[in-house]
Amino acid sequence: MIEKFLEEFAKLVVDKPELVSVEKKEVDDTFCEVIITADKVDTGKLIGKDGKMINSLKTLISGCKAKDGKSYRVTVKANDE
Repeated sequence: MIEKFLEEFAKLVVDKPELVSVEKKEVDDTFCEVIITADKVDTGKLIGKDGKMINSLKTLISGCKAKDGKSYRVTVKANDE
């Protein structure tokens, strides 16, 4: 659910939506890492000025912890292509 939301949101924000991918890694029973991979130019748009965009997404995702009991870490990475 979270990775689908982040993928759709990221595709709306970036210039090259075809290069956006989202991967969810389960670290343990209570913690997951969600990695958003986008074009090098688009990573700045996903992070935002002073990190405001990514921090807003993290705040929104932290609300999901109340529902499923898992903590999430959201990371933005640049495509190396």
